[in-house]
Amino acid sequence: MDSTTALLAVVAVVAALLLAAAVGLLVRLIRARRGLRRAGLPTGPRWVFWGAVLYFVLPTDLLPDPVYLDDVGVLLLALRTLRAPLAARAPRTPAEVGRPGEPV
Repeated sequence: MDSTTALLAVVAVVAALLLAAAVGLLVRLIRARRGLRRAGLPTGPRWVFWGAVLYFVLPTDLLPDPVYLDDVGVLLLALRTLRAPLAARAPRTPAEVGRPGEPV
């Protein structure tokens, strides 16, 4: 096995791992949105969710498709945006309520 074949094998494995990570994040994004909607909580702007899904599915990317780093970044940003309203509504513990300088 020459060095070119080994290099191609490594690149293929890395691309497969990045694709698996991107698909896993897409599934988490869909589950998070579905869970938030079932709970009656805000899910943020719809365009964030659908934009991330379309960016993942469409072949036009900032980086060529064998490199899924941009897809992973867009999906992580959308997941963070969906969960931001949930974090803002999280109940505060009694220790956090009593901190000086913070409104009660």
